[in-house]
Amino acid sequence: MRYARNREEAEDVLQEGFIKVFANIRNFRGDGSFEGWMKRIMINTAITHNKQTLKHHFHTDIDEIEETHLVNEEEQISENTIKLPPGKLLEMIQLLPTGYNTVFNLYVFEQYTHKEIADILGISVNTSKSQLSKARRYLTTRIAKITGDRKIELD
Repeated sequence: MRYARNREEAEDVLQEGFIKVFANIRNFRGDGSFEGWMKRIMINTAITHNKQTLKHHFHTDIDEIEETHLVNEEEQISENTIKLPPGKLLEMIQLLPTGYNTVFNLYVFEQYTHKEIADILGISVNTSKSQLSKARRYLTTRIAKITGDRKIELD
């Protein structure tokens, strides 16, 4: 769901991923875990799907989105820090423009380095860093708006 805009799109990507897994299962060499091999196929399928459908989606640049309040990333976390329900955060991640969404997911959840992300997506390392920064800033702003501007942190 993190890589898709809605449930139907996520189901399409999942089905396409499983088809690739079953079609290529004979190519699994057993060097690593089957789960890791399958996860890589699923992530690559989602990225490929996003690249193919990007031209069909209306794309709003993150710079064009109204910013109401930015929380300084250097600020310390206090006892007043709010924990946001994962479902709400997922909704916000899905609203990110595709490029920012993809970089954010690969870096934060899949724990790829900026170099690995740049290689996967065919972008520069600095573009990866910039997209991650803008995605975090957007999410921080939206969360602060929901939580009444309390301090938050996105890891």
